[in-house]
This record gives sequence, structure tokens and C-alpha cells, in this order.
Amino acid sequence: MPQVTPLRRLAVTASVACAAVVAASGAGPGAAYAGTVDALTAVRPLVGGAVPLAPPPVREEDQVSGDHLTVTVRHAGARADGTFEVYCHPDGGSHPDATGACGAVDRDTRWGREVFAPVPEGGVCTMRYGGPATAHVTGRWAGRPVDASYDRSNGCEIERWDRLVPLLPDMRPVRR
Repeated sequence: MPQVTPLRRLAVTASVACAAVVAASGAGPGAAYAGTVDALTAVRPLVGGAVPLAPPPVREEDQVSGDHLTVTVRHAGARADGTFEVYCHPDGGSHPDATGACGAVDRDTRWGREVFAPVPEGGVCTMRYGGPATAHVTGRWAGRPVDASYDRSNGCEIERWDRLVPLLPDMRPVRR
């Protein structure tokens, strides 16, 4: 009886495993997603072929370049009210200061911190009223969906709003 070396045992085990994958998949095209290579093609590089695996198709939502936000402002005054589009990286859109708006959000973006997060519940905030202005920001920032509402109902909300000026209009009183 011939002696089986560990390398030969490994090669036989790998071949059997590859054959099982091919048999289990039916060697037909794409069960996982449309456009996938068949299982035989996927296994061929393991058994000596030189066929590269194809990457998965790019999803439509991943094809958007840069960041995009839609800002709707109400009760901030005639010049500030409205809906504005902001595109960043590269900067553009219908916002009156798209470059400044992108800079404000970039400045507030930090690893592990949600830029558009609401004020934490249970926090201690001054009972200062900043006016009736409200804003709603939707879109995508840093690859993540955004859906945030803003008002100026207390000191914490006012500070949260002011961090994003000029994305949101500057509502601070003019000092003389």
C-alpha cells in the first residue's frame, strides 16, 4: 500500500471540497446575484485555471459621487426660507453658500460621532428660546443616510443649529 504524504492528503481534501461546491451549486449561473460567475469558474483558480473572479455589480446608490444634502428651512425670514440642494466633494448646488455649507459639515465630522445626531435626551439645556426657525436636512453624508430636524427651542438646540452655520442660516443676533 502506498504511503500518503500530508501534502497529497491536503491536495485530495481541497479537490474533494471544490467538487462538493461545484456539485452543490449545480454549476449554474448566479444564484447569489445577477451577473455572478458560475461556480465552476469560481473554483477553477483553486484547481489550476487562471480565470479571475468577477467583482459584484455596483449598486445604484453606491454610484453617487460626493455627498448630497437637501436643506429645507422655515420661519427663518424671507431670505433664508426655502429648500436648497448642497453637493460636496465637489461643492455645488442651489445653496447660497455651498462651499461654506460643505465646510461647516466637514468641520463637524469626526470619527465615531454622528454629525446630524439629535440632542441627547435627558441633557441639561438652558431654557433660552432662539426663535421659530426650523430646518430639515436629508440626503447622504460620508456614505450614510441623513434625516435630521433642527429647531431653536432651547440652548442645546441653538448650539446644535449654530454648529452647522452656514449650512443652516445664521440666526444669531447681529452685534454692533
